[in-house]
Amino acid sequence: MVVLLFFLAAILLALAAEIFLVLGIPAVLTKFLMYPMMPDLIIGQRLVGGVEVVTLLAIPFFIFAADLMARGRMAGQLAGLFRALVGHRQGGLGHSTVVTCMVFGAAAGSAPATVAAMGRVAYPELRRSGFSERFSLGLIASSAECALLIPPSITFVVYSWLTGTSIASLFAAGMMIGVVLGLGFMALVAYTAWRKGIPGVERVGWRGKWSAFVDALWALLMQAIILVGIFSGIFTATEAAAVSAVYAVIVEVFIFRSLSLRKVFSIARDSAVSTGVIFILLAMGALLAYFITLAGFDRTLLALIQDNDVNWVVFMLCVNILFLVCGMFLDPNSIMVIFLPTLFPVSTALGIDPIHFGMIVTLNVCTGMITPPVGLDLAVTSATLGRPVEQVVAGIMPFIAVNLLVLVLVSYVPWLSTFLPNLLF
Repeated sequence: MVVLLFFLAAILLALAAEIFLVLGIPAVLTKFLMYPMMPDLIIGQRLVGGVEVVTLLAIPFFIFAADLMARGRMAGQLAGLFRALVGHRQGGLGHSTVVTCMVFGAAAGSAPATVAAMGRVAYPELRRSGFSERFSLGLIASSAECALLIPPSITFVVYSWLTGTSIASLFAAGMMIGVVLGLGFMALVAYTAWRKGIPGVERVGWRGKWSAFVDALWALLMQAIILVGIFSGIFTATEAAAVSAVYAVIVEVFIFRSLSLRKVFSIARDSAVSTGVIFILLAMGALLAYFITLAGFDRTLLALIQDNDVNWVVFMLCVNILFLVCGMFLDPNSIMVIFLPTLFPVSTALGIDPIHFGMIVTLNVCTGMITPPVGLDLAVTSATLGRPVEQVVAGIMPFIAVNLLVLVLVSYVPWLSTFLPNLLF
């Protein structure tokens, strides 16, 4: 039955069907062909029950907060702060772009939102400083990946929902891995700037740095409130998302006056559309995962691994290859809802820490966001900056290499993923 499911999904994918149809049609057909006596009501129950989880309420709030920051002033203020701090170094605008995307993405929890917000701010300055068009496009698209790792992260919310892993522990681990990935991108920026002799901008004095810090204080305070609140236990990740949305409204509307209430309602409408797309995919994925589980595929896979004496090292290699290939064609949420219900129990049986496995899954998802032909961040970068997708793809290749190096490091050095969660919890 599982072969039938994946065969039907592959055909629909080849026919360029919408992803929710790729997930939903095979599941519905399997029900009628393989389980004709099963009540039809089970389909509706699994669709609704798949997303009727309190944890998932964090997603619409984080999306709304990200859209408010992107269309308000906070995104630009963060860019100004890190430009003032590190812009004077060789290739400094490249470094400041990476750090700004990390911090903004951490507050937004969404990579596409980070690309849309920071692309317009960073791209002209990167080009003026001497970076090539291809490299600038690749840097913006890839730096936004850190939004999926540095908390809070929508990807971690979905992983926690699917596996029951502590979301606070995932956030703690993601902070470490996100910094490692960001440092990898900064190393590539430093090498490129050295090879091409790209200078930094004029050094900003302490008075200018202090002024930039004061301007960005409200944006930084938002991240501090979220992290302190979650790690101290004051509120859950879902409550933190709600706090971030309310905070963004207060700051952008009543303090900065950068957005009118009419504009806020318009942003809320757009955020609702984005949220609806994600929840439709999650619901369809939950239905598909139900039939995969019903077929006992996880037990079959575990028995196959045990019979062939496969250890965690080989299993991790297979998981990375699977996720990297699927990431070329599927969006992150679809990949997780399809494969995690099967792979997570197997990884646990092999002794892989759930936090460590979560970092591997998320890093693979990050790579998929910038991997052609379907990489979402590639399309968002192209649309935001009005450049052909082919140019973005050409510029992204060195950053994919950095992703793969970090993926290998994190896969086989579990300490990187578990150190901070063990220290805090």
